[in-house]
Amino acid sequence: MTALIQELAGIVGAAHVLHEGDLSAWELDWRKRSRGKALAVVRPATTEQVAAVVRACAAAGTPIVPQGGNTGLVVGGTPDASGTQVVMSLQRMHAVRAIDTANLTLTVEAGCVLQSVQEAAREAGFLFPLSLAAEGSCTIGGNLATNAGGTQVLRYGNARDLCLGLEVVTAQGEIWNGLSGLRKDNTGYDLRDLFIGSEGTLGIITAATLKLYPQPAATLTAWAAVPSMEAAVRLLEIARTRLGAGLTGFEVMGQFALSLVVKHFTTLRVPFADASPYGVLLENAVQGDEQMAREGFESLLEIALEEGCATDAVIAENIAQARELWHVRESIPLAQAEEGLNIKHDISIPISRIPDYCTQTDARLAREIPGVRLVNFGHLGDGNLHYNVQAPEGGDARAFLRDQEDRVNTLVYEQVRAFDGSISAEHGVGGLKVDTLPDYKSPVALGLMRAVKQALDPGNLLNPGRVVRI
Repeated sequence: MTALIQELAGIVGAAHVLHEGDLSAWELDWRKRSRGKALAVVRPATTEQVAAVVRACAAAGTPIVPQGGNTGLVVGGTPDASGTQVVMSLQRMHAVRAIDTANLTLTVEAGCVLQSVQEAAREAGFLFPLSLAAEGSCTIGGNLATNAGGTQVLRYGNARDLCLGLEVVTAQGEIWNGLSGLRKDNTGYDLRDLFIGSEGTLGIITAATLKLYPQPAATLTAWAAVPSMEAAVRLLEIARTRLGAGLTGFEVMGQFALSLVVKHFTTLRVPFADASPYGVLLENAVQGDEQMAREGFESLLEIALEEGCATDAVIAENIAQARELWHVRESIPLAQAEEGLNIKHDISIPISRIPDYCTQTDARLAREIPGVRLVNFGHLGDGNLHYNVQAPEGGDARAFLRDQEDRVNTLVYEQVRAFDGSISAEHGVGGLKVDTLPDYKSPVALGLMRAVKQALDPGNLLNPGRVVRI
């Protein structure tokens, strides 16, 4: 046992310093694309323990990889293969510290699972609207470190927009208590926004003060079959006009993506599965009279049908039906995994340009790599597509990934740049895209990012090799 491991055991307790046996829960990334080797996994229970661990590692020159639920998709929360990095798991820090109903805020520790945050808000009579497929496993610290998106960004914004304050341990092992519940504080640089989205490279988030919202009186959910991506964008325009801030979700799903759900999850009922090229899932959070809201919801779908931007539509009659519709949407990534290894993309494009992007990129991929299958779905309401590429049917998926991933990524990302988009909308950069980023980020932006990293973490202690290389 090394001297550092002994010191860490003295800080958090020997039972919470893991360095032998199967550590795959912390060393293997969520997509099983990368497996590293940790010097140890350390599980602190308090912010003071986090700070003490950082100080010990800094003195030893040992890098730290902060980790929440290990549900990231860009290899940003697992160690490298060197066996020299300490994984700091924050899962023991899961307390709800405070709820301020008058200020509409909730303060929780970083290891609190997102679903638990949602439940704590609900039990207090409020809504915490961040929602994504991994909410039963991901933690709020990881959500903030990656500025997670999800299905309600259209109405409530990303994780950044839902956070008022942070508690952070710096690379020097100091504790910054910025757990303010203030909505206005113009006293210099916004340190909160600096740490949010930094993927654990600038500091370790240990707690957060989050915004709460009134629970909607009711939620209306509908599924529409649409003939094209242009029609989906037009339907979005109608929904925004008719529903305003009540439009909380607008998801688009390509026919092939839905066909994979039909194929691999036979108990799920997919509306209009073979009826049109795309399906759209709409959600309306109602704050007033439910009957009037329902009539308005039906009216917007009638307008969509009259204009031809929808060919059919159905409204969920109850909560169970609404959940089933959302379950179809959330099952697409799982169905794609069942179909085999695939090349994932998390891109954002100005909404008005998404139809042309899809038309041109679909055609270019089909021309240059015959037989590829496109699993295109995502959050059309905020311009975020998961534009994924599956191997040709019957082909060797592993060989396709090995031989074609770089080529496919280059093609997709070149098109993203041509359409003034981003190669990472909500998943982050991590280690997966750190060497790709310089091709699509301006030298000035990269220079500023490196300057911030060097100023806050001059020893490159925190999550080295992620986001930007030093």
